[in-house]
Amino acid sequence: MTEIDESRAPLLDHLIELRRRLLYCIAAIGIAFAVAMYFAEDIFAFLVQPLLHAGQKTVIYTQIFEAFFVQVKVGFFAAMMLSFPIIANQMWQFVAPGLYRKEKRALLPFILATPVLFTMGAAMAYYIAVPMALHFLLGYSGVVGGVNREALPAIGNYLSFIMQFLFGFGLAFLLPVLLMLLERAGIVTRQQLVSARRYAIVAAFAIAAVLTPPDIGSQLLLAIPLTILYEMALIGIWFTERKRAREAAKEEIVEG
Repeated sequence: MTEIDESRAPLLDHLIELRRRLLYCIAAIGIAFAVAMYFAEDIFAFLVQPLLHAGQKTVIYTQIFEAFFVQVKVGFFAAMMLSFPIIANQMWQFVAPGLYRKEKRALLPFILATPVLFTMGAAMAYYIAVPMALHFLLGYSGVVGGVNREALPAIGNYLSFIMQFLFGFGLAFLLPVLLMLLERAGIVTRQQLVSARRYAIVAAFAIAAVLTPPDIGSQLLLAIPLTILYEMALIGIWFTERKRAREAAKEEIVEG
């Protein structure tokens, strides 16, 4: 109890500390946004590469302000990703004083794993899922009934399309972190997760159907990793359970 007792502070001090952390986060986002806006065209050029490789050389905008707002959105999305480590650090600095030493050791790996898993999911979407989806969707171009059917994607629609993939896959890859945190908090147990495996597989395919185009290839690219990540979470929980059991046994021996 002394660990938490030493960090106790009046409510007003906590609110002041929270405000200070939020101001740091806002400042980080603002600086990152300024930098990202400077490189917004380069970032969009990177995001549009899958479309170019799919054979589509033209994007259009039908509203005068659409191209500008797309540039602002690109800058904001990039700023959020650039500033995430600082935001996560500020959140940790605010929460950590209220945690026991064991809780800090247990929570820190999850915080470190979050950006890594999100980046892995976004990379899989960019390099594999998006090209497959574009190949499928642009395959409808051509002559149909004597009429030339040509794809002319709007710049705003394409940005929404690729961001849906990047964030969808990135968040999906955080599944092990979420499940292990729920188990650590005592909300679910490993036995419950094992018994719910069949429902988790159905949910994985349902999520993939919502987040990806209707082609089976893109859906499998998300559903299969989700299923694998669910199993990885079960394995991770099994290891943490054994570790906690060993630590509890050692404490009993010491107290005895």
